[in-house]
Amino acid sequence: MKEVVCYISSVDQSIRLRQLQPLLPSGDDAAKSDAGPSVWIQPERTFQTIEGFGGAFTESAATVWQSLPADVQTVVLRSYFAEEGNQYSFCRVHMNSCDFSLGNYSHLERPGDMELQSYSIDRDCQALIPFIKAAQAMATRPLRLLASPWSPPYWMKSNGRMNGGGKLLNEYAQVWAQCYVRFIKAYSEQGIAIWGVTVQNEPEATQRWDSCLYTAEEERDFVRYALGPALEQAGLGHIAIVIWDHNRDRMVERTGVVYADPEAARYVWGAGIHWYGEEHFDHVRLVHDAWPDKKVLFTEGCQEGGPHRGGWKLAERYARNIINDLNRWTVGWIDWNLLLDHQGGPNHVGNYCSAPILADPNNQNVEWQSSYYAIGHFSRFIAVGAKRILCAATLESLECSAFINPDGRIICVVLNRADSDIEFTLRLHARLSVKARLPAHAIATYCL
Repeated sequence: MKEVVCYISSVDQSIRLRQLQPLLPSGDDAAKSDAGPSVWIQPERTFQTIEGFGGAFTESAATVWQSLPADVQTVVLRSYFAEEGNQYSFCRVHMNSCDFSLGNYSHLERPGDMELQSYSIDRDCQALIPFIKAAQAMATRPLRLLASPWSPPYWMKSNGRMNGGGKLLNEYAQVWAQCYVRFIKAYSEQGIAIWGVTVQNEPEATQRWDSCLYTAEEERDFVRYALGPALEQAGLGHIAIVIWDHNRDRMVERTGVVYADPEAARYVWGAGIHWYGEEHFDHVRLVHDAWPDKKVLFTEGCQEGGPHRGGWKLAERYARNIINDLNRWTVGWIDWNLLLDHQGGPNHVGNYCSAPILADPNNQNVEWQSSYYAIGHFSRFIAVGAKRILCAATLESLECSAFINPDGRIICVVLNRADSDIEFTLRLHARLSVKARLPAHAIATYCL
């Protein structure tokens, strides 16, 4: 029987995606009947198809990348997109500014320009688009790109500002929908295909940075009467529309309002989720069970409150969230900023956060954080088109998920957040049984 290849990362900073000696099958009957801890995999039972992993292109990430020497820029790109890196394939970009921009801006700055005569993505051409194009050129897997607005232009809003919430004024709903169309076409002219759009980043959050509020009913109506028809009439009906794009806590009721309206729901590909606040993994499954024809996509998560350089807790948070989201029918997982500086910025309102790679433009180097390796335990091994398969552990301390790639290779990721090592048997449905040992606070990917 075949051997099992294992890659491991742990709280020990010297152990990052380290390949171990292959695990050999247990040939004795005692091992096969062992009643000790185990992780069970049954590949005949399949679930959702995986559509990819990735991170976000932001103006902040792009300007930090541009500040680095050419050879270090290449290192960053290879780390994320090349075959020897994390092989990202599903990424996000902001429409207009977000907090991880150098300041507020929109692509339609002229007040009252209902014909979009002044529409321009020149600002994006300075940093964002060169960064995306460089990633496309490096990528092993084709890149899907999801576009998300943090705020409409200030003059379309009830508060007259891009920051601080406010609402889209009804008289501007149609012209705002046309901005999505124009954005998609403008990026296409730059050689960048937009796969989908979200209606609004975090529509229930009044933030001190770029933000805009929608009730569930307002989001439903904007999709039904403005955004969906605008895309369809422009020949862009293939563009995926993702609703919610906020935390798991309210996703059941928010998606329920939109999906209950057949005319709005027919335009919607699925729901986007974030991880801030309580975990509520159960809500992801509830939404799938209620509307199995709609997808769920993780669209943003990061470690808040600064860069958190060198911390292992980042890795465990990422691995736990990815495992539990995927186990509840999520089809893809998109991290937040691809790259930030050592302060966790730049951010035009001081909302500093961590990123999997942090750069020091002064010293002209980069540092890989534990979150980078945690994502890599999934993105490097689980191919686009893989299917999640049945997988369960006998200990709550072992959190696990398993997949079968299009080529038939089986991938199982296991997280041990406990303070002690755990010995267990990895079982492939009566076909393979191997003994494994996962150190305390470690992540392992097993390739069968």
